[in-house]
Parts: sequence; structure tokens; C-alpha cells
Amino acid sequence: MNDVIFETVITTQSADGRPHVAPMGVRYQDGGVVLMPFKPSATLDNILATGAAVLNVLSDTRVFAGCVTGRKTWPLLPAEKITGVRLACALSHLELRLAEQSDDAQRPVLHMARVHAVSHAPFIGFNRAQAAVVEGAILVSRLRMLPPDKVISEMAYLQIAIDKTAGPEEHEAWGWITEAVAQHGTSLKEKS
Repeated sequence: MNDVIFETVITTQSADGRPHVAPMGVRYQDGGVVLMPFKPSATLDNILATGAAVLNVLSDTRVFAGCVTGRKTWPLLPAEKITGVRLACALSHLELRLAEQSDDAQRPVLHMARVHAVSHAPFIGFNRAQAAVVEGAILVSRLRMLPPDKVISEMAYLQIAIDKTAGPEEHEAWGWITEAVAQHGTSLKEKS
């Protein structure tokens, strides 16, 4: 399996049509996409129920930060070839259908076949602050697994990129991340 992981945002729908937005690292393999959502997760449940998902490529890093800090409502548009939704801010999206699955106690492997791909705007790359926000969002998603000193040192390093290159959107997203880290730090202190 290709071990290169690309950070994207996956949109899915429940069997009754409720949308779900979640950042997720994906692997591109054999013309398709490999997803490995954790158990339990709405993304996993929705894909197993509907057999479909949309991979969104975007540069608005507020979506990454928002999803891991409880801000999961983002403007959506209907997918074109599958029953599902995509992010309105997506620079491109890839509509996927479940082709094969391998169960696992923690992270099932879902092989997704490409159904339809659309480019909406060019991706010109991330500035350092956008990359820092994505890394900060990943850090927030793992707060329960990491020692506090690691979190503090990672946040301090990422802050440098925010200070040097962030625009208004990145400052907003970084604020959500720092708030989540501070809240987690407070709860850590209360438990000790």
C-alpha cells in the first residue's frame, strides 16, 4: 500500500440524508482512494450504509480546524454522480463508491473507486500558516493520546508559522485550535 497520506476532507451522508464533514488522511492507490476511518465514526457508518463518499480538496483550513473543534456545519452542494454532498469551498472534489472493505478492530480499510472528479478552482498550494493550521487540527484530534509537553512544544513551533504568514482565515482557525488545546489543558490539570 502507498504510505503517502494526503490531508483532505471527506463528506458523507447517513442513510436518512444527514450530512457529515470530517478531515481525513487518505491514500491514493491503484486509481482509487483508500480510507481508514476509526471505529466508531460517523464517516465509517455512513460509508457502510450508503456505499458512497466525497473527497474534498480545499485551501480553506478553517474547515479542518472547525471540524476538530466542534464546528462541523459548512456550506454544502449536491454531488453530481452519487447520492451525497460536497463542500461548497472545495477546489476540487472526487466522488467515490465503496469497492472493497477489510474489517479491523480499530481502523477498517475501505477501498473506494472513483466515480467522478471535478476541478472548481486551481490549488496554488498552502502557505506556512495554512499548513500549520492543518497540523494543529491533527494535533487537536489526538489530544487524548499525546503527553501535554509534546502538545505544548508542537503548538509553540506551529505558532511561528501563524505569526509570520497567517491571514484572517488562518488566524480564525488558529484561534479555535488554541482554544481547544487550552480547554484540554484545563481538563488535564483538573484531573491531576
